[in-house]
Amino acid sequence: MAEQRLTAEEVALEVRRLTEQLVAAGRKDLVLKAIGVPLLEELRIEAARGKLSRLVITEDYRFVLADYNNREVELQPVHKAVYLLFLNHPEGIEFKRLADYREELLGLYMKTARWMDKEKIEESVDKLVNPLDNAINEKCSRIKKVFLELMDEYRASYYIISGHTQKHIAGRVWYERLKVITLPRELVEIY
Repeated sequence: MAEQRLTAEEVALEVRRLTEQLVAAGRKDLVLKAIGVPLLEELRIEAARGKLSRLVITEDYRFVLADYNNREVELQPVHKAVYLLFLNHPEGIEFKRLADYREELLGLYMKTARWMDKEKIEESVDKLVNPLDNAINEKCSRIKKVFLELMDEYRASYYIISGHTQKHIAGRVWYERLKVITLPRELVEIY
């Protein structure tokens, strides 16, 4: 008997049917085992892409969620500067190495807060890049709070500055505790 070739759509329908049978039997564990955690994470990202909004940053540094009825993300200039710094570095930044980004952060803050006193801006940036000060954590918490007020936690996780740990092995094991914004950069429009 010749093997019948199924179309991708037919395979998808069969996968759905079999998944529904396993779920009805109370065996979600087998569904997870069949799909695998890495693929599940890829599927989660793919599902979120359809629900994520473009983040438009205007010339006057307003942050707008274009696909959520142009809702504005209302942040203070210091929060905008921190956010822009992390957007500029999709590879991530360790908080303890923020001093390496002092000048970039200072430049961003000067742009987002043009009316503020330069001395106060510099003082604020020095606190942000000081690894012994908690200022950067406070700013990231505020950014997270604002996004959580605008959307559910699942979608917000792509917009906030969150942790990512990279393991390195080169004669010894060490970890980089990077902070990143995971929003796909094709959804970011800066004018």
